Amino acid sequence: MIQLLLSKAVPYLIAFSGAWLLTLILTPLVREMNRALGMVDKPDPRRINKVPIPRGGGLALMLGVLVSYSIFVTVAERPPLQGDGITDMMFWKLALLGVGISLLGLADDKFGLSPKVKLAGQLVVAVLVWSWAGLGFRQLWPNLPAWLDCLMTVFWITGAVNAFNLIDGLDGLASGLALIATIGMAGTLFLVENPQQALFYFAFAGGLVGFLRYNYHPASVFLGDCGSMFIGFIIAALPLASQAPNSFLVSVGVPLLAMGVPIFDTALAILRRSVRHLIRRRDKSETGNGKVMTADADHLHHRILRSVGLNQRKAAWILYTMAAALVAFGLIGLSLRSRAAGLWMFAVAVAAVVIFKDMSRIELFDAGRLLEAIARNREAASRRRWARLAIPFYVGFDVIALIAVFFLCMWALRLPIDKAMLRVGLPLRVVSVFACLVFFNTYRTIWARAMSSNYVRLLLACCFGSAIGSIACYYAPTISTDGFKAMTLAYAMTGFVALITVRSVRGAVRDLFYAITCSRLKSRADVSRVLVYGCGLRYRAFRRELIRASAGNNRMIVGLLDDDILLRGQYIGGIRVLGTLLQAPDIIRAYKIDSVVIACQVSDEWLEIVRQTLLPTGVKVTLFSFSETEIRG
Repeated sequence: MIQLLLSKAVPYLIAFSGAWLLTLILTPLVREMNRALGMVDKPDPRRINKVPIPRGGGLALMLGVLVSYSIFVTVAERPPLQGDGITDMMFWKLALLGVGISLLGLADDKFGLSPKVKLAGQLVVAVLVWSWAGLGFRQLWPNLPAWLDCLMTVFWITGAVNAFNLIDGLDGLASGLALIATIGMAGTLFLVENPQQALFYFAFAGGLVGFLRYNYHPASVFLGDCGSMFIGFIIAALPLASQAPNSFLVSVGVPLLAMGVPIFDTALAILRRSVRHLIRRRDKSETGNGKVMTADADHLHHRILRSVGLNQRKAAWILYTMAAALVAFGLIGLSLRSRAAGLWMFAVAVAAVVIFKDMSRIELFDAGRLLEAIARNREAASRRRWARLAIPFYVGFDVIALIAVFFLCMWALRLPIDKAMLRVGLPLRVVSVFACLVFFNTYRTIWARAMSSNYVRLLLACCFGSAIGSIACYYAPTISTDGFKAMTLAYAMTGFVALITVRSVRGAVRDLFYAITCSRLKSRADVSRVLVYGCGLRYRAFRRELIRASAGNNRMIVGLLDDDILLRGQYIGGIRVLGTLLQAPDIIRAYKIDSVVIACQVSDEWLEIVRQTLLPTGVKVTLFSFSETEIRG
């Protein structure tokens, strides 16, 4: 048994060892050649390296993998790629295109091509993969139109090439992520009992291991565009050669997860640069460089490096761990097959939390700045025009929402929907609720400053309107009375939820962007850390003023004080109540508070007590009452 397994493993070991050994030999030679040619990355504010390091080392990786594997399959008389409809010529064409995109990257490493020229070259190579090499998504989806297949193939190839090109910013990062992705994609072929197609993956993994000997921190040579574009090309093109009908996870799913970190970084870069480009054009600010295709210093590895106590090696291992987790998730999902739906839903939920909590603060903050600029920097006439459109907007949304809620409730209660219900029942319920909304003056309310009584009015309007509509339907001769009581309650409650959602979304979005602003301010040294005394309406007004000035604000509310001991540890508006006034000196020292804002109504006697309590701490104390007044010692 062991002898049989060893005999089957020999081709994979030879493919891996050959690429590893040849890359190990070629990399120092290519490094010194590039140094002599002046292809050196010199330190600058955007680069991580502190000393000049040769780039373009990916040429050794490309030669080590393709040359060693070509010699091996030729001598062993083995097909280079195995699969339905895959010919030997496809591999040689694919290898030639890999050489072409690597030489394109080498030209950029030497001469500094413009982003548009590089993109044009990548598009040409991607089109040739589809038209000349004959690879695409047609085997996975045989009925796919040719033009759509070409478009998807081009997007797939160029997306992967640019993803690995952009992520290559730390020693060993792109090559390490590529190694993890290669292992994962080879594992999928073993899981689906198709190991013969994994032979080239082993050769590619061997070349990556050999190159990492010189590229891992502290690196003596960089991949350059030559290597990163070659890696992206191979990672994207290989799954196209192992496609089969009904193999979505093998052909697309697991490769997407394997490239998850570079793809996510690229998506954030496109969003970030596009938003900053619009901000720069609109406000002529200094945010970004105004060019969507020009590099910046806000990639994932830059952000991790800016974290306290992290160096290049630790940052790289954090991203390695993320990539390995994504690959492991894909392999587990592949092994579960039909039971993987719950796992995918769980992963999507976790990813959403991580993305919005830690990964995309910069992009969301810049997007909020852009939206705020559009909303606030309008002329007075434009602002009046938008104010007049508020009521028609609410009316239109309410009518559409009430219609949608009707169908939702009918479906949830499993009630039949016939012509009589559509002609009579639907209009009666919608018109009844809408009339009550008008009667309760909901369209004369400024919902951005709404109070509890306004929401109670909205609830009463929905309840009364639903009851009136149900009574009218009950006495209508052509409508069935099945589910009369359940429909009345369900329509009232569901309608209230739908109507209150749009009226609350503005405040929710405002709070979201303020939370993002606070998360960004935590890492800045020039931020004033504020402690607020009072948790009532004045605190909310003070917080609203900070939110409105979020673009140029350098103050951050760290916590709250309130004399109600039952509030301690609770969160009000996303800010935690840290204690009472008597505990203020200890809290100020523990949280390094710079100023205290009194945001509650106090008498002169109590104000003197507050002053005497806070005076020994030496912090600035102000009283907020629509404006701030400093209280001096």
